[in-house]
Amino acid sequence: MNPSPILRRFPLGFVWPTLDPFLFCVHHVDDYPAGNRQLGPQAALDGRCLGADFSGKDGWSMYHGESVPGFPAHPHRGFETVTIMRSGLVDHADSLGAAARYGRGDVQWLTTGRGIVHSEMFPLVHEDAGNPAELFQIWMNLPAASKMADPAFTMFWSDRVPELVVHDGAGRRTVVRIVAGALEGASAPLPPPKDSWAARAEADVAIWTIRMEPNAQWTLPASQRPGVRRSMYLFRGSAQVAGQTSGSGTGLELAPTADLELAAGADGADLLLLQGRPIGEPVAQHGPFVMNTQAEIARAFQDYQRTQFGGWPWDSAAPVHGREAQRFARHPDGRVETP
Repeated sequence: MNPSPILRRFPLGFVWPTLDPFLFCVHHVDDYPAGNRQLGPQAALDGRCLGADFSGKDGWSMYHGESVPGFPAHPHRGFETVTIMRSGLVDHADSLGAAARYGRGDVQWLTTGRGIVHSEMFPLVHEDAGNPAELFQIWMNLPAASKMADPAFTMFWSDRVPELVVHDGAGRRTVVRIVAGALEGASAPLPPPKDSWAARAEADVAIWTIRMEPNAQWTLPASQRPGVRRSMYLFRGSAQVAGQTSGSGTGLELAPTADLELAAGADGADLLLLQGRPIGEPVAQHGPFVMNTQAEIARAFQDYQRTQFGGWPWDSAAPVHGREAQRFARHPDGRVETP
């Protein structure tokens, strides 16, 4: 009798459990109202703990923002952030002087390396309609040899993120967006190639979002690389996974060496897959810093206090880029790119 390909089930809270090489995963869904002239919400903020509002009151949170929702300037060292925007916008600014506005299917891949300060604000650009936002932020570890890499970001604009569309025997669709890795000949853009664990073919890193139409069926193929670990998160709808029914809010650790039969329920299913060979090194983490030893964490705090990782060249800790700004990225060398 074949063992079940489901190794473990776990519930999904605000922060989702992850496996090495991943450190953190969070799914933000906010039904923001119309925006005001400052790109914040046209709504009273009474009753919110501004600066630390994770309440979900009225279907949305301000997070650490006080007038515009989001995450004002904060430091990082030693890992990568992958931000997948499904809807809404993010205004990025950082201590290297770089800036970006991205969203609506775009992905930002940020290597924090030896240290960067950045802000991530959610500008509410529509004054006469709502500003719904949905995103994933995923933290992926860097190996010790790359912890002190130069910080940088890469933009994967939405039209560069490949989609694999599969129809089952009844014509029902499954759409897989490939943020990292490859699937049936479709390959994601490369992350920063010198330093990212995801740039190593033998690591077999995959970050895929999977949307299945009602009652659609699809077989997730096994990994062909040894030593890989695989997690799947069902965050909307319901599905049978290897014949076992799961509802929204379910996480699964999967055996990566077996094909996996998926069948969406009557309301369809949305899933996230994270996969990769573990880095297999000690992890020391304190807040925004992820290193290999506690001594390195202490050094990270000392370096940040001494240098502020280059300082903060912006007038505000929470800069936004104006109502009329289109999606763009301006890199530290002055290079500007647009979708």
